[in-house]
Amino acid sequence: MSDFTADNGPAKGDAKSSLFHETTRTKRRNAAEARFKAYGIAAIATGLFFLVALLVAILGNGLPAFKQTFVTIPVELTEAKLDKSGNRNPEELAKVSTFGYKPVVTDALIAALKAEGIEIPFAKEKDVEDILSASVAAQVRDTVLANPDLIGETVEFRLLASSRVDGYFKGRVTRDALARDKNLDAEHLDVADAMVAAGLMKTTFNADFIFGADASESRPEQAGIGVSMVGSLFMMIVVLALALPIGVAASIYLEEFAPQNKWTDLIEVNISNLAAVPSIVFGILGLAVFIQIAHLPQSAPLVGGLVLTLMTLPTIIISTRASLKAVPPSIRDAALGVGASKMQSVFHHVLPLAMPGILTGTIIGLAQALGETAPLLLIGMVGFIASNMPDGIASGFIDPNSAMPAQIYEWAKRADPAYYERAWGGIIILLVFLMTMNIIAVLLRRRFERRW
Repeated sequence: MSDFTADNGPAKGDAKSSLFHETTRTKRRNAAEARFKAYGIAAIATGLFFLVALLVAILGNGLPAFKQTFVTIPVELTEAKLDKSGNRNPEELAKVSTFGYKPVVTDALIAALKAEGIEIPFAKEKDVEDILSASVAAQVRDTVLANPDLIGETVEFRLLASSRVDGYFKGRVTRDALARDKNLDAEHLDVADAMVAAGLMKTTFNADFIFGADASESRPEQAGIGVSMVGSLFMMIVVLALALPIGVAASIYLEEFAPQNKWTDLIEVNISNLAAVPSIVFGILGLAVFIQIAHLPQSAPLVGGLVLTLMTLPTIIISTRASLKAVPPSIRDAALGVGASKMQSVFHHVLPLAMPGILTGTIIGLAQALGETAPLLLIGMVGFIASNMPDGIASGFIDPNSAMPAQIYEWAKRADPAYYERAWGGIIILLVFLMTMNIIAVLLRRRFERRW
């Protein structure tokens, strides 16, 4: 027997307390829990709303950049204007500048309009040439220089329309807006509408936006992001080749071999601090060390890769150390217990088990570096117009180039609305790259994941 008596009576102030009836306190607790769930759902809904709004804005403004308006007309490459000597000498042909090809293209456009019965509402018929891009003469010239045997023949060309005409068919330019435009007027749009009806002009998919090069501010319809994509590729090769081995080696030493003393504590604190340093600080460091002291070429992907390597190293080191620390100590003890050395236990047992986290952290660090603009701003990759593809591998690393985020920044600050459209299109391509890298990180993590 015991003198203890359980008090199962009703709580004070609640005479009807029972397991089958909610007390006032229980009701308040359940109400608080329901409010907390509602707050969580509202937070998730708010986040999803802004995410959807962002995606709609990006797709709505960027998808038109993947389409372009083209004019398809036959161009007579008259020998009297392009090769007066008639010997097809490449050196003599190169002496004919784009100014010599411009009247050839204009005459071809006028002839095509007349052949379709389209009225030219200008006192000077050549004024209709404003419908075409300023780059069409160079396009025809490059084609002739690549194949001189075309001279004397009539060749069908697919030429770019001007950015204003292209914007008109995309809804970016209105007739009212042209009243303040010195480059085009409503009569040009009338001709453009007639050309669309006749099949001479069409808005189709523009592969040159993805694979082409940047252009000057006067030719936005010709601009592409392809060369900048190559620049980003070479930068990522530098980052991967340097940041991965250095970061993983430093992590293994700090986590597995380094003694725990004030010096290693100082190093760990500094690595954590470096991960929080603004990226533009690394750009200043790269400008001072790699360009002003080491005299490496400005605007080169090699320098950009070195700067981004410094920025990515702390992220890789922290994620790698976390992956190594997640491996149970029993794995190490078991390896040492059967006679393995410290290095064998690390490289044969611990490192393979930590590999999914290491690869995930590395790819996330590379994705972060791919989207950085501020460090590239200070080493000159923003102001450079990426107009030519590199000649080779060495040229890809050393010659001046741009990168995708730098190219997007450059387009966004230009005055022509067509470049603003291309900036949104570049964001779509950059997001596709980032999503691809994150998907690869998830797949690699699942592929190499081991359970113990």
